[in-house]
Amino acid sequence: MITVVSGLPRSGTSLVMQMLQAGGHPILCDECRPADPDNPCGYLEYAKVRTLERDATWLAEADGRAVKVVSPLLPSLPTGFDYRVIFVRRDLSEIIRSQEIMLQRRNQPAGPDSAMMTIHFERHLKSIDEWLASRPDMQVLNCQHATLIGDPASAARKIAQFLQRSLDVIQMAAVVDPVLYRQQASAG
Repeated sequence: MITVVSGLPRSGTSLVMQMLQAGGHPILCDECRPADPDNPCGYLEYAKVRTLERDATWLAEADGRAVKVVSPLLPSLPTGFDYRVIFVRRDLSEIIRSQEIMLQRRNQPAGPDSAMMTIHFERHLKSIDEWLASRPDMQVLNCQHATLIGDPASAARKIAQFLQRSLDVIQMAAVVDPVLYRQQASAG
């Protein structure tokens, strides 16, 4: 079984990876992307994931582990494995604001306006939901970002139950730092 942590970029996938690691679930990462001001606890990514569209031979390395795969790459996951997908869902306005701030901090040009990005993300999520539903080899747990922050103990229990693993849910919940919940929709 491969645990896949997915969602849109800036949705909280790194937080779920941190929770899994703290709870004792082996993860597949190579620290190719170190912690930075946009993600001070680290990204916990695996560089080979970026090659998934053209090369999935490395995927056997993820057997028994958790690996982060952003949602645009999910359709590149091949059959032949048993997947448990933890899909993190976050308010789209928060994701867009987080991306805007990250681009500004890195002195990169702004992307499309937020209305256009919202439409794009909504279409993408609908497509991914349909695709996930069509894959019998994938079980999916939708995990709300707001619940991860607001009730991390409950979120940790649901994740452990979904994965059918004995994880340290107390340690999983302890890694959640509400101070790092930035770009909240209610913050304006």
